[in-house]
Amino acid sequence: MTPPEAPGGSLPLDLGVFRDLFVALTEEMGAVLQRTAHSPNIVERRDYSCALYSADGRTVAMGDHMPVHLGSMPLSVGAVREALEPGPGDVAIVNDPSAGGTHLPDLTLVQGVWLDGKGGPPAYRLANRAHHADVGGRSAGSMPLTEDVYEEGVVLPPLRLMAGGDRVEPVWRHVLANVRTPEEREGDLAAQLASLATGERRLRAMVERYGRERVDAMGAKLLAHSARLVGELLGSVPDGRYSFEDALDGDGKGARDLRIAVEIEVSGGEARIDFDGTARASGGPLNANPAVVRSAVFYVIRAFLDEDAPANDGILDPVEIAIPEGSLLDPPWGSPVAAGNVETSQRVVDALLGALSGALPDRTPAASQGTMNNVTLGGERGDGRPFTYYETVAGGAGGHPEGPGAPGVHTHMTNSLNTPIEALERSLPVRVARYRYRGGSGGAGRHPGGDGLVREIEALAPVEVTILSERRERGPWGLGGGEDGRPGVNRVVRAGGDAESVPAKSAFRLKPGDRLIVETPGGGGWGEAEAEGDPRS
Repeated sequence: MTPPEAPGGSLPLDLGVFRDLFVALTEEMGAVLQRTAHSPNIVERRDYSCALYSADGRTVAMGDHMPVHLGSMPLSVGAVREALEPGPGDVAIVNDPSAGGTHLPDLTLVQGVWLDGKGGPPAYRLANRAHHADVGGRSAGSMPLTEDVYEEGVVLPPLRLMAGGDRVEPVWRHVLANVRTPEEREGDLAAQLASLATGERRLRAMVERYGRERVDAMGAKLLAHSARLVGELLGSVPDGRYSFEDALDGDGKGARDLRIAVEIEVSGGEARIDFDGTARASGGPLNANPAVVRSAVFYVIRAFLDEDAPANDGILDPVEIAIPEGSLLDPPWGSPVAAGNVETSQRVVDALLGALSGALPDRTPAASQGTMNNVTLGGERGDGRPFTYYETVAGGAGGHPEGPGAPGVHTHMTNSLNTPIEALERSLPVRVARYRYRGGSGGAGRHPGGDGLVREIEALAPVEVTILSERRERGPWGLGGGEDGRPGVNRVVRAGGDAESVPAKSAFRLKPGDRLIVETPGGGGWGEAEAEGDPRS
């Protein structure tokens, strides 16, 4: 008997129940990670992601966490499967960009779950990824403006962090010896382990209640259901080729106007997404990798599905992704990648949305801020203890067919929160002098873009700063006659009152009394602005 359809006919009721069970498992993993971690970046900004995988490494369910993490993590799970033969109680750690990693501060832990006690491969796998405030490298916060990956921090191929339930001490010592804040790193890793343990308990309880066979079957059906939904979405698009080009401002090492080109060929409910024409690999840290591109494609397709569509690897089954080797999106090993995860991923999303605006014009938003405005801070407190801190600063969302863009939000590939002023000032020797909306920065249109933010931070002690930002030369594009949003601005005001502009990618120091000001881009407007007295208003 066919299960009854849910209201709206999109998801059979039994699949809806199991979708929610699987997602609840990953969300609880995230809650444990967030509540037991030490660093403000994880506790306050919630820069982490958790997911459940099948025995063969396909994503069954994910929390509503960080899009740039979630689409790439299956490649790290696969790298662990290939490199190690995990057993019960083993947990692997990995951040290698060639093994599904994004940038080095994102440390991924992977654990198998055995349900029958007979050995062999695990029945399921659990993974979480958290952005650590420092993993060594050239500058505090491990987001340096450099020309090779070796200066960005410690590189970890798949390694056992835990074996049979016990710490693998040489690996722990290696990781903690390479970072500036080992106590905080150890605390955050312990939180990731607690998250995995929670996921395993919940999975075992689910299997005990419903039976292994039913749980496995529902996971497989959810994958197939998502693939069918994407096939139907693509089937609603007229067959053809849809292309778009956008560009990154520059890599901070002299290269400018780095092109991101994409062509989406839709045919018979399937799509081929080709990034041919994209700029070659960069000398600066804007290089991404195929795992990041996969995340961007996954995110954009998911955004066009109904809200109740299961988020799993089935979404990419009807899609082929082609990336030119040696390009900005598939660079040679050793290329710096710190900003590829955070900045290039956003521009890939912009290019994909630009292309899809030709296929789905009544469903596609204008460009959002197109940057994460990455700020890393480091130094020593008054008592000599080191500190490192990383944050992204929100901006304006693009206007869209149904209304204006939201102001001051994290958009697209980031789903983090703003760090509260109280948390920042409690953790670091800084004072937040100003934090407000950047009025008038959103592009005009029938549905205007959201405004960006102004964040002004005063140093109370010597502070090392690195900024990796974008959309400082060209504002986010409007759509359908809407105007572009205003580009962002970075400035420093010295204690004596002298002001100076700061490049989009830069590293510098603040003395006590100096203030860093980051003004983030507004979103693009959607549609032509309505004239006064327009009957549509």
